[in-house]
Order: sequence, then C-alpha cells, then structure tokens
Amino acid sequence: MLPVLTIVGRPNVGKSTLYNRLTKTRDAIVGDAPGITRDRHYGEGKVENKSFIVVDTGGIAEPDSDVEMADMTEQQVTEAIKEADVILFVVDAKAGIATGDYSIAKQLRLLTQKPVYLLVNKAERELSEIVNAEFYALGIKTIYAISANIGRGIDAMLAQVLSVFPEDKTEESIEKEERTRIAVLGKPNVGKSTLINRIFGEERVIVLDRPGTTRDSIEIPYERNGKKYTLIDTAGIRRRGKVTDGIEIFSVIKAMQAMKQAHVVVLVVDARDGLSDQDMRLMGLIMQTGNALVLAFNKWDGMSIDARDAFKRAVDRRLPFANFARRYFISAKQGTGVGQLYDAIDETQTALAQPFATHELTKILMVATEDHQPPLVQGRRVKLRYAHVGSKRPLVFVIHGKQVDKLPGSYKQYLINYFRDQLKLVGIPLIIKLINDDNPYVEA
Repeated sequence: MLPVLTIVGRPNVGKSTLYNRLTKTRDAIVGDAPGITRDRHYGEGKVENKSFIVVDTGGIAEPDSDVEMADMTEQQVTEAIKEADVILFVVDAKAGIATGDYSIAKQLRLLTQKPVYLLVNKAERELSEIVNAEFYALGIKTIYAISANIGRGIDAMLAQVLSVFPEDKTEESIEKEERTRIAVLGKPNVGKSTLINRIFGEERVIVLDRPGTTRDSIEIPYERNGKKYTLIDTAGIRRRGKVTDGIEIFSVIKAMQAMKQAHVVVLVVDARDGLSDQDMRLMGLIMQTGNALVLAFNKWDGMSIDARDAFKRAVDRRLPFANFARRYFISAKQGTGVGQLYDAIDETQTALAQPFATHELTKILMVATEDHQPPLVQGRRVKLRYAHVGSKRPLVFVIHGKQVDKLPGSYKQYLINYFRDQLKLVGIPLIIKLINDDNPYVEA
C-alpha cells in the first residue's frame, strides 16, 4: 500500500507550496493529458523508486469564518491525521513559534502515535541551525529546515521519511503477474457493493481463497472462464467524515492506494444521479495514475428513454478526454450488462501486453505524418523523427524531432488518436511526450 503523508500546520506557513513541491514529479508525467483537473487536496508523489500519497489539509482546514464549517473541517483534519502513515507538521521560520503551533503540537500528541516530522519552512540556509533550536520547544524530535518554494532540504527530508517504506514494483514485475488486478471504484452509494456481490454471485466465478485484509483493503483472488483475476475491494469501507468538496478523506486515500495496485479500474457511476463533481474528481485521479479504465454506468434499469438520452449527452459533453474507455450501461442489481465488463477488462490487458517496439511506433508515426503533415512554423515544417515507449503506466510514447515544442495541441491529439487506432488501445489513457533533438551544429 502506498504510504500516506499528511501535511498539517497553521494557515500561510507554506503547506500548499510543500504539497505542490512533493507532487510535482507526478504532475510532470501526466500534465500533458488533456482535460484533467488535478485534485487540490490529494496527490501522488514519487522519489526515485518510491511512490507516496500526499494529503494537503491546507484547503480543508482553512475555511471562511463560518463556525459550523470550521467545526466540520476540524473533524476532517482529525480524520486525515488518523489515516496518515507520516505527519509533516509545517511551521514558519520567519514568523517563529506561534500559539497555533503549540496547539497543533498538542493535538498531534493526543491524536496519533504515528511519526511526526517538524518542517521549518522558509528557513534561510545560514539561519537554519538557530531556527531549529527555537522550534525544539514544540517537543518534536525530528526537525528539518526546508524551503518548499525552492526545494531546499526536501530531498533529505523525504529520504528519511520514506526509508522505512518498500520500493515500488517494477513495470516488469507487474507485467509478469498472472492475475489481472481489478479495482472497483466510485463515490458512496453508486452500487459498488452490489456490483461486487453480483460478480461473485455468478456461477462461473470461483473464489479461490479466503480474502486477505491489509489496512481494510480486501484482495480476493478468483477465476472466471479459466482466467485469473484479483479483485481489490474498497466497496465495503465504512464511511467517515467528509471534506468540504464532498469527497471522503478515507475513501479517496483508499481509492488511490487501490489504483496503484490495480491493472484495471472499473469506475461505477450512478446514472440516475448524473455525473457529479465527485465522479469527475475520481476520474481525474484515475487518469493521473494511468490505469486502464472501464466505465460502468449503473442503475440504468427503470430510467426513462428521455433520461437515458440526456445522460448519454452529458457523458459525451463532460468526458471527451475519456473517450478511449469502454462505456457500459448496467444494472448491478439485476445483473444486466455485468458480464460485458470482463470483455473490456480483458481487452485492456491484451492491448498493454504489446511490446511497443521502437521500430513499430516509429513506423506508425511516419505513416501518421504522411497522412496528415505537421504544420509549418515560421516557414519550416515541424519534423518528427522517431518514437519509443517511455513507460507503460501511465502509457507514455516519447516522440523526438525538431521544433516539437511548437506542435499545436490539436496535432498532438491527432497523434494520440492515430496511435490508439493502430494499436487498438481501448481503455488505455495514452500520453504523448515531445522532445526536441539537439542541433549537432550548435556548440554546447
């Protein structure tokens, strides 16, 4: 399971800046995916070969002066602390110790036995030792002087924080796994539990072992029609306090951990309720992780023809960036359409099993540019030379060429669609990364 790093601290000490710093590596990988809105409170970071989840309580713990809202958000921060593996307590070096810092330190001692690291932010290099000495008064043993704005001290801090957690699985080890790992995700009450029960209620499904539980996420190995699967079940997780934007802290963290373990995500949406902001945020998290995706629009039975047509129009309008994913209109309660989900799941794994050899990708690229030439830039045509795979999760194709930074987004989308069509990448989010080749005639 991915470790969870929760950032806490008073307003304006730099929590959001630290969050941006810790998650920037992942954002750099997926930032080119069109139509993705990054979640403000939850993100994934990676240092070398260790991934982690970051929870920023900055936007949660600092509402307007509404008393009722403030009471609610204090409860939310408490939940975020409880679900953390590590607490990053941020203070302001320039402001010194404030009353609020003492209050937070006291709360942490009462709420958790998890490791707490005190991060003295905005610390000048030459003053870092003096600053650290002052903040020892908060009673926290491990202190780092950092600058979240420029990144100073962040690497040393992360090396210590993550030292006790395991490395990520390699892409090679994931590919060699015999079982297709499926995560069924969705906001509360959309029918995840019903769908999972329906899956295991099929006569063709053989559950092999008693479920093993790890931090409330249940993995269930089973076979269906001779094929091996493992279901990562987050559907039965109890409900906890909600954050201000309506997504549950506990559920979001578990969803992100499940995504990291899964090959395929089945996102369940309640068709009767329509596409909500919660659905869109979960979609964004899935796209950022780079999972294969299958869309299951549940509770389709009983909807009128007009309601169905209106929902389909809304899906076309709001999910253009996910047009690569199979869409199924199902009734988990009645079992309608559930079996079809496996066709889409198997299809994604067949697509990802391709070798994506450089010569094959380059050949497709050359045909694509012949069919539709790149545009002219200041009288010179953008030159695309060759392509190779950058990673499989997320699936990234790297294209080298001349003036590629001038390539418009519309042509980039054309290339994504072309590769997807030629390689039959159904259900797979594809990212194109462009790299300008150095001019050998220009001295370094």
